[in-house]
Amino acid sequence: MKNMPIVAGNWKMHKTIEEGISFVGEIQNRILDTVEAKVIFCPPFTALYPIVDAMGQHPFGVGAQNVHHESHGAFTGEISIDMLKSAGVDYVIIGHSERRHVFGETDGWINKKIHAVIESGLIPLFCIGETLEDRQSGQTSAVLKAQIELGLSGLSEINPDQFIVAYEPVWAIGTGETASVEQIETAHKDVKGILASLFEANGAHIPILYGGSVNADNAKSLIQAEGVDGFLIGGASLKIESFCHIIETVAAHY
Repeated sequence: MKNMPIVAGNWKMHKTIEEGISFVGEIQNRILDTVEAKVIFCPPFTALYPIVDAMGQHPFGVGAQNVHHESHGAFTGEISIDMLKSAGVDYVIIGHSERRHVFGETDGWINKKIHAVIESGLIPLFCIGETLEDRQSGQTSAVLKAQIELGLSGLSEINPDQFIVAYEPVWAIGTGETASVEQIETAHKDVKGILASLFEANGAHIPILYGGSVNADNAKSLIQAEGVDGFLIGGASLKIESFCHIIETVAAHY
């Protein structure tokens, strides 16, 4: 039996505190507790605690978009795990392509973050994905294997209930281009196989999300793709109508 699917919304650098609280409140009113999907909001740092506080006991999750691996120190502009935990956060996005390719985060840096987040009891949402050049040169599988092995280096075991992987082809993020169902199924099969080789049965049960220009129109076909356990969504997570539609579609067709 499949686990409950996951729909995570990465707001990136969008929405003020007031806008975020209002948005989540609207989603709460629209999406009933009976919807069979785990919904996670990942707002900017400034809105984390206000949104957690405003949600009360609602089962929605809240995640941060980044974290530093050190517990404290002279790291201007960074945020620590303890700061996130004090804000009530449950999840942390790690290794998003924009962190890798815009801010220069390396696999080694990402690995330190994953270790720190797991040790803290928070749940990593670990992003991997190839560039267009990687795919055109036939290197997709090799790139995914390297990102997983380097990012998870030093972990002897993993709890599939406390870890999420998101496959996000870089060329499909924010471009309007979506990977085909066949491309997604192949990538997710590769990822599951790599995780199983590293962590045996536990690795094979880690949920794998797809991210890359997911929207209300393609959500139904994508959630039915083999190996897709949900979505990590960017632009479509910023609009009430599209996000609610995707959540309901995932719950109905997973």
